[in-house]
Amino acid sequence: MPVVGLTYRYEKKAPPYRRALEAAGLTCVDITPASPRSTLGELGGLVLTGGTDIGEDAERDDLERRLIDDALQRNLPILGICRGQQILNVHLGGTLHLDIPNHRPVSGEVIRHNIAIAPFSRLAAVVGGAACSVNSRHHQAVDRVASSLVVTAHALDGIVEAIEDPVRDFVIAVQWHPEDLVDEPPHRALFEAFAKAIH
Repeated sequence: MPVVGLTYRYEKKAPPYRRALEAAGLTCVDITPASPRSTLGELGGLVLTGGTDIGEDAERDDLERRLIDDALQRNLPILGICRGQQILNVHLGGTLHLDIPNHRPVSGEVIRHNIAIAPFSRLAAVVGGAACSVNSRHHQAVDRVASSLVVTAHALDGIVEAIEDPVRDFVIAVQWHPEDLVDEPPHRALFEAFAKAIH
């Protein structure tokens, strides 16, 4: 099985990502501030998961920034999820909206909404269409996109829901949490496409 790096801060948050990646045929190596790596070494790809806001966990921010640089230098696939989209964009020179209303659930509810996907993007090819229903669990989002990235999906209220590098083989980041929706084909396909991109 190909092996990928999985970044996170708290162990309790990791199992859904592991399950989704393992279902796609991947093995995960945990990379955390408590168990860091300076490079990805022999790993085949990088998954940047959700978590606290950028700037609130400088140790994790620094770790993930180093790994993003290493993955890009090696042309390894990168999959960013929620905070993972945000750190990728910020590290490459973009900015964030710091407080987005109506995208963060309260009292355990699940918010679902539709997104519009750029028709000729890699994301559209992966999920199989120009629209998709996603979940929402965040209060920050991409504002100005980094110059090396392009926006490939929006929520109906204009919030950036996906970005990708149009030049590299596989650098895709999404604002929603596909790891919680892997029983649905479009979201499962995102992890499967990431796995297929690993050489």
